[in-house]
Amino acid sequence: MGDYSVIGDVSEIIESALNRALVDLQPAGAVAELNDLSETIPPDRPRLTVFLYEIAEDPSSRNRPPVRSDPSQGAPTVRKPPMALILRYLITAWGGDPVTQHRMLGKALETFYDNAILSGSQLSGSLAATTDALHFMLTPLTLDQKAWVWYAIQKPYRLSLNYEVRVVNLDSATTTPVVPVTSRTIVPAGFERVPR
Repeated sequence: MGDYSVIGDVSEIIESALNRALVDLQPAGAVAELNDLSETIPPDRPRLTVFLYEIAEDPSSRNRPPVRSDPSQGAPTVRKPPMALILRYLITAWGGDPVTQHRMLGKALETFYDNAILSGSQLSGSLAATTDALHFMLTPLTLDQKAWVWYAIQKPYRLSLNYEVRVVNLDSATTTPVVPVTSRTIVPAGFERVPR
């Protein structure tokens, strides 16, 4: 489970996975980079931009029980369950000729098809050494929905891939100490406890 930096960590995991995949792409020199698409993309080299365009709460993961700490790690505590997030990314090819752009998109598709679930040693940052797993799913958007995404960022439409990454767990920072029970009294039904 991740702390407040988990969203940035997931973006860096995606960027690293795509950069590893683009190494053997011809012509050489293609890169993947995080980009908010607010500026003009320089055409100096072929590149895949990774743009996080939406963060949503996963409705199927709501109402989970509170998380209890391991009592062997000190005083027991309880905290709210992690917030389960869905991250939506737009992956777009830029620079080079159209065939190179299509090959870069093909590499991205291949990467997330072959590694549809990332877990264990494939994770880094706040997700390293956790039991979390990131599930990648190509999101089927209609042409109108895609056009609205491009309209919202005020750019002309380009061929791109839309991916959802779920479930990204964002831990709560608030903990409450658990006071252990030190004694108890059992009173059988029908008997009242007589004060002394």
